[in-house]
Amino acid sequence: MDVDQFIRRNEPTWRHLDEAVRRLRSRRSKHRLDGAELDETIRLYQRVSGHLSYSRTWYGDSPVTSRLTALVGESRAVIHGPGDRGGNVLLRFFTHDFPGAVWRTRKFIAIAAFLLLAPAVYVGAWMTFSDAALDASAPPALRESYVQQDFADYYSSQPAAEFSTKVLVNNIQVSFMAYALGIFAGIGTVVVLVGNGLGIGQAAGLFQAAGQAPRFWGLILPHGLLEITAVCVAGGAGLKLGWAVVSPGDRTRSAAVAEEGRRSVPVVVGLILVFITAGLIEGFVTPSPLPTWERVGIGLVVTSAFLFYVFGLGRRVAAEDEATRAAGGLDTTGGVIVDR
Repeated sequence: MDVDQFIRRNEPTWRHLDEAVRRLRSRRSKHRLDGAELDETIRLYQRVSGHLSYSRTWYGDSPVTSRLTALVGESRAVIHGPGDRGGNVLLRFFTHDFPGAVWRTRKFIAIAAFLLLAPAVYVGAWMTFSDAALDASAPPALRESYVQQDFADYYSSQPAAEFSTKVLVNNIQVSFMAYALGIFAGIGTVVVLVGNGLGIGQAAGLFQAAGQAPRFWGLILPHGLLEITAVCVAGGAGLKLGWAVVSPGDRTRSAAVAEEGRRSVPVVVGLILVFITAGLIEGFVTPSPLPTWERVGIGLVVTSAFLFYVFGLGRRVAAEDEATRAAGGLDTTGGVIVDR
């Protein structure tokens, strides 16, 4: 059926659920919870969850899907009651909201990774094999000072705690720019990612040309693996936001951007903890006297754990959400949701 017919047929149920949720919220606030009314609200919630599943399947990111998403979310919060607040909300964020949001952004994260890593590889290889490119990057004396002293000194230029804080602030600024500048049809995000990739490639090229590549990777990989991964995730969220501007579908651009902005909030918030971890590694592990293999190993283990967490758990969360929507009181006749 077309979307107008779908709305006309199911609108009474949606209004009924909205009214039931309001009554249930009022009863909770007065500590007069009615079991029969809670059961009725749950029944309506399950039915409208089925409507939401149908709308997502056939109408995509349409206004009716947004409306049903908000209604189902509000209903779930009221049904679960106060017990779903505080610590449980925090637990749900890290076990559901954050990994689920990253998983749903995975295609844009892959594009962001390409935009950052491709320029890095290109510039690094160009400077390694082209004397002209190497000479154009900086005078010989400056290059030697950078490779032999300045780059390594940067990591021990301040006390570890102070340096970690400085790094954290800088990383959050970069990731926020990679995300927020996506509002300009994704162009701002592309500029941030490519610019950072060029900087990485130039540094790698200077060390490679000087025969000091192992030293460079020993300094950059302990924290850089997690740091670059997090920037790519932020960039992916920015590109997804930009795509909402370019292709809003049947929504207005403002509605599409607002909806995508809400969806990406868990990604932006969750990355703060990731950057705190990367900053601690950069402040305490990278400049430490540990052997290179141990420092790089720490970065590799932490980054692998993060990737397994967001993509492994995120995939499972997405599958469970879809199964819940599909089983949530879906009433169909010939594939069409109807109210009886």
